[in-house]
Amino acid sequence: MTANPAGAARNDPLVRVRRLMPDPALLTADEVVQALDLASSAPAGRPYVVLNMVATVDGRATLAGRTAPISSVPDRQLFHALRTRADAVMVGAGTLRVERYGRLVRDARRREQRRAIGLQADPLAVVVSASLDLPSDLPLLQDPESRVVIITASEALLDACEAHVDYVRCDPVDLTAALGRLRDEYGVRSILCEGGPRLNASLLAEGLIDELFLTTFAVLAGGEGALTILADMLPGGTPMPQQLELLWLLEHESELFARYALRR
Repeated sequence: MTANPAGAARNDPLVRVRRLMPDPALLTADEVVQALDLASSAPAGRPYVVLNMVATVDGRATLAGRTAPISSVPDRQLFHALRTRADAVMVGAGTLRVERYGRLVRDARRREQRRAIGLQADPLAVVVSASLDLPSDLPLLQDPESRVVIITASEALLDACEAHVDYVRCDPVDLTAALGRLRDEYGVRSILCEGGPRLNASLLAEGLIDELFLTTFAVLAGGEGALTILADMLPGGTPMPQQLELLWLLEHESELFARYALRR
């Protein structure tokens, strides 16, 4: 599912998607996620981690370097509905820079939805940046309502940020240890990870992904060496196929929205 640029203002009409399984129904995005209780599934010592991505039918995760060209109205509505269900939203530095993330929940109605289920109005933003190569003028870092934790190997500090910024430092970056600290020090029991491919591959290699939400955009895009939702090779250069179990499947105008659990 697709991130919106920081400054984008949209008044999309409310769309209903067809649930094909487990039981047929016609649902809005809010109704789709209503029963999600991610935090209750958190294992001991770390948050429950769900990955949320979009790809073309032939597996491309971006077109011209961006996710926006493979976006749609139902995809955007599901993307933002999922943000109402997690304690934190995690993103890699490259995705943060390219997509120009701003405040994670800009809609006041969605902040109220979060409060209604016992979450903070705004999710904690978790950024993974080993080198701390982040321009401080990024909209997320300039939003005074945002709380940001940066997982990094650097000892530096970002200057002139309006957001509240903390650091989880480990050299080299150790995602297992960092997620443990997010659980212990920040009370994070559920994380929605929005990529990119290197971060996704690192999480998978450490056994830290519990579910995958995948939008399949109904186009063939082609392109040799195209970016996919996972880096080509996981750390150490060894492919690690992971079996998935389909939990639900939705459809709208040939676009598919799947939820998978990773089988251990």
